[in-house]
Amino acid sequence: MPPLHHCLRLALLIGAVLLSPWATANPVLENPLWRIELDPATLAIQVTPAQNPGVQASAGVAAHAVSHLTQTANRIDWQWDNGAWTLSASLDQRDLSLSITARDPGELRFLKQPGSAMGKGLIWPLAEGHYVPAGDAVWQGFLLDQGEFNTTQDLSLPLWGVDHGRFTLNWLLTNPYNNHLTFSAEGQTLALAARHQFTSLEPGTPLTFKLTLGDADPLAGAKRYRQWLIDNGQYQSLSDKLLKTPEAKKLLGASHVYLWGNDLLGPNDVRSWPALLKLLRGNNALASELRGSFDAETRKILTDAQPPLDRYQKTTLLRSLNGALNTKARSGWQAVAEPDMQRLVEGYGQLRTELASAFAEALTGNPQRWGSTLSSSTFEQMKAAGLSRLWLGLGEGWEGGLWHPEAVREGVADGYLLAPYDSYETALTSSENPDWTTAHLGFRANRECAIVLNGGAFKSGFQKSGHYTDPRCVRPLLEARIKAVQAKAGFNSWFLDAYATGMLFDSYRPNATMTQAQNAEGNIDASRWLNETLKLPTGSEDGNATTSLGVLFAHGMQTPVIGWGDPDMSKNPKSPYYLGRWFPNDQPQVFFKSVPLKEPYRTVHFAPQTRLPLYQAVFHGSVITTHHWLFDSLKLSNVRAENELAQLLYNVPPLYHLSADTVKQRLPVMVRQDAFFRPLHERLATEAMTDFRWLSEDRLLQQTTFADGTRLVVNFDSGVREVEGKRLAGQSIMALDVKGGVVTYQVSLSP
Repeated sequence: MPPLHHCLRLALLIGAVLLSPWATANPVLENPLWRIELDPATLAIQVTPAQNPGVQASAGVAAHAVSHLTQTANRIDWQWDNGAWTLSASLDQRDLSLSITARDPGELRFLKQPGSAMGKGLIWPLAEGHYVPAGDAVWQGFLLDQGEFNTTQDLSLPLWGVDHGRFTLNWLLTNPYNNHLTFSAEGQTLALAARHQFTSLEPGTPLTFKLTLGDADPLAGAKRYRQWLIDNGQYQSLSDKLLKTPEAKKLLGASHVYLWGNDLLGPNDVRSWPALLKLLRGNNALASELRGSFDAETRKILTDAQPPLDRYQKTTLLRSLNGALNTKARSGWQAVAEPDMQRLVEGYGQLRTELASAFAEALTGNPQRWGSTLSSSTFEQMKAAGLSRLWLGLGEGWEGGLWHPEAVREGVADGYLLAPYDSYETALTSSENPDWTTAHLGFRANRECAIVLNGGAFKSGFQKSGHYTDPRCVRPLLEARIKAVQAKAGFNSWFLDAYATGMLFDSYRPNATMTQAQNAEGNIDASRWLNETLKLPTGSEDGNATTSLGVLFAHGMQTPVIGWGDPDMSKNPKSPYYLGRWFPNDQPQVFFKSVPLKEPYRTVHFAPQTRLPLYQAVFHGSVITTHHWLFDSLKLSNVRAENELAQLLYNVPPLYHLSADTVKQRLPVMVRQDAFFRPLHERLATEAMTDFRWLSEDRLLQQTTFADGTRLVVNFDSGVREVEGKRLAGQSIMALDVKGGVVTYQVSLSP
């Protein structure tokens, strides 16, 4: 070989070797538990647990120029790109803690977990939590289709892990804000990339995150996060919350129920349909105004119908009458700069009195007893069935309580928690959706409290309606309205829509900027005010970790929103998977129609082999969670057994929807589970979940353990299994206490 060619080849080989991230002596941090080798140019991280093979935890990002590198026994400090970024890595026992600070605003890619790091499986906090087996085509397709994950809203916990058999590796984003994660396929495995946005609002706030060496326990990362929250003063036990909100003790053992059909009049409140027709056709001022809100179909009935009316005519007429009454009551406070809260809460009762007088010939004589689902009759049926502990939410908002304050107070006197759905996350314009009453905060809030994006535009609200709001700005409205409504209606609990979803924004409004962290704190403060100042047990949607601190309960963790935007589920009425219309108001199909769940959602969300109680490992004993109202315990027909068993295994309450027409059918289902669930939850709700394990190779036999020693064992199989010498029937659960007590329950799919 000519000397020149030989020299060129040697130079190329030397260059290739030097460019390899592990070719040079990269800094090393180690202790008896593990060894970490870190490339300061790319932040590539190779870890080697004691007596185990090494794992490339991060392959690193595009190389940066390194300067000012210093190292001590357990810490490395350095800079990137002439001081544009300042980094540190420190090792303390099982935790590798990393920090990155930016000199200027900008985006930074900081982690690239290669597919090889996935090991046996990915531990992923989608809602309650899941185990994603390596090479699982269904899961791989699902996660790739999701696009980017926002780590406060799309993950229930700001962490994820990988299972390597004898150990786990767990990433924890201790600064959970402004991060996005994206999957990519590497053969039959998944790679995961992370980026962080350093905003101009607070560019000096560091990105902080940890890599933790965990035991061979899929909950190891969740347990580490729980301890981190405790160590940093960000964890509050349910027992401590109950001391500050004593009424919340009624949540222990309570099933959660949404009531629908809370308008002013029920069918039994009409004593004479001919008289009602006559009065509505007449020239009375109130009748004329109400008639003006009727739709064409009701006007035709009013014009053409002759007594006796059939059931359809009665139902249509009554729905329109109730709708017209709502419209009139709302006209007294909607479409203004800022609602007069006293006028708002007084208007419903005044209109009820006016109607009772003007329509005395047609309606029963005691308006205090009017109503359909929200009524004495419903509470009497619940008590007679033996349901002593219930959280009852008014799905249509607080209007039902203003129409029927006597019924609310009766339910409270019977020992139930009664709460309205309430909303402050979106502020509508005066012309938008008058039926979404809780989002009508006045046109001043719509503009002056709107989130302002970096370019100066307002952030559109839910489903592109109105604007999303700064919780600090709407707080005076929130306090004024809640105080007024509660005093008038007598609610003893509250539900704040969206405040615990982790949906957080940066707002660039001049002189009123807000970071995502400040958004979270504003949501938490509002919930705390309700719980600790007004002493009203308060919950919200989802319960995602970054916004969970202020709430006692959350709807949407056990079963989250599934298939949002999937046309088969939301737009195509001919599809067998169509969830249903948001009609009729007194029994919306979307809540009451039972449907099968399509693939891949069925496998992803309900296959018991891949479910994990990650959230409960952190928050059982702090936040009580259940299903999202779109997917109650009876909604999904083809996963009902798996759904109920997982709910019981995790010791979280069921959630149901009730209307006047479904009470008799659904109460037996509620009563049957209540007999098993209530006494267990009364004892375990304040206890931490300390362990979860698969008891069979096929993972259909599962066990959870709680701090008091109670164990819950579920058999997801349809056949009998043996547990510690005891036969456990198919699709059943066994509770074992430390004194040797055993209680069993088997799922029933009827009615």
